[in-house]
Amino acid sequence: MASLKIKLVKSLCGRRDKHIATVKSLGLKKIGSEVTQPDNPQTRGKIAQVRYLVTVTEE
Repeated sequence: MASLKIKLVKSLCGRRDKHIATVKSLGLKKIGSEVTQPDNPQTRGKIAQVRYLVTVTEE
């Protein structure tokens, strides 16, 4: 099964509450933190919402 490595590259300060909640639901806490999530439509939707804050690589 494919997975995605997601890294937070921009600060959450001053962002919309909904976007902050989305980033936290992905498991990211502070700049530079990385998580591995399964590649599914739910994860892709979260990434699409906060694409300006994160970088994504496929594993």
